[in-house]
Amino acid sequence: MPRPPGHGPGYEIKRQEIIDKAAALFAKKGYAATGIAEVGDVAGLARGALYYYIGSKENLLVEIQDRVMRPMLASVHRIAGLEEEPVLRLRMLSQTLLENILARLDHVWVYEHDYRNLHGDNRARLLRQRREFENIVQELLVAAMDDGSFRKLDPRLATLQFLNLHNHTYQWVRTDGEWDAEYLSRAYCATLFRGFAGPGRQFDDIEDRMRAYLAQRVTPGPLPRTGEE
Repeated sequence: MPRPPGHGPGYEIKRQEIIDKAAALFAKKGYAATGIAEVGDVAGLARGALYYYIGSKENLLVEIQDRVMRPMLASVHRIAGLEEEPVLRLRMLSQTLLENILARLDHVWVYEHDYRNLHGDNRARLLRQRREFENIVQELLVAAMDDGSFRKLDPRLATLQFLNLHNHTYQWVRTDGEWDAEYLSRAYCATLFRGFAGPGRQFDDIEDRMRAYLAQRVTPGPLPRTGEE
């Protein structure tokens, strides 16, 4: 949500702080179980002042959803548009997805659990964004089938396999743990690619190709947080 006319930069800084605190609270208690007064308490604001910054409780949920989807969509569109083989782009997409999950664990928790609390246009827009993201993944998987890297699979089922392996990472991963996004992506893709591989195809060199790509270009990664440039 853009800064309303007449509001200085301090307004946006405070609003972003409120969204951060609300995301942590919703992740802990659940959106539906959290009252607006509780959000005000953690933000240090009375109800009237809180509404001045966020408009409504649902607006907070919209902002949290946007912080997850907007960077991801921008990143995957960049990756999909690269002139690289589909398997390498899937490896890039995998790592970017995991980087975004690790960067905003509380937001992702709310994104996965509470999107059904959105209504009307807000919910419809989020569902369109989800379908857009899933379609990009599916198109890359189909491209890998078409060039012989992967055997012929049900595209929808392959997409669900790819996404489910990644999307549930937020439930157990720790930002201070031993596994970072790169490590997890290598492990996930090794498992998926071996299972999807076409006849005679192996991907033992995929990490070498990933490093070679990174050595010559800047790989797409998470965009700045919403409200940051």
